[in-house]
Amino acid sequence: MYAVIKTGGKQYKVAAGEKIKIEQIPADVGQEIVIDQILAVGSGAEITVGTPLVAGATVVAIVLSQGRHDKIRIFKMRRRKHYQKRQGHRQNYTELQISSVNA
Repeated sequence: MYAVIKTGGKQYKVAAGEKIKIEQIPADVGQEIVIDQILAVGSGAEITVGTPLVAGATVVAIVLSQGRHDKIRIFKMRRRKHYQKRQGHRQNYTELQISSVNA
């Protein structure tokens, strides 16, 4: 059984037992969280699509860690104009272990 969840402005396809990295959420390591914004739930060939959310569906997950991704380097340049700009960014994330998908 799998589900499509919405969190942090993004959509993720998850199944029980998977590990995913999502946008950072305020939760402690080891805490169990319940995600209730489920866009679709499927099992094999069957699929239930919400309008916009599936009523009564939840995903239970355990917070494994909080961290930061690798640095992304941004380099902008205009040729012949003597313009160069360098910038870097590290995005925060929360790593989740999906425990169960309830439909």
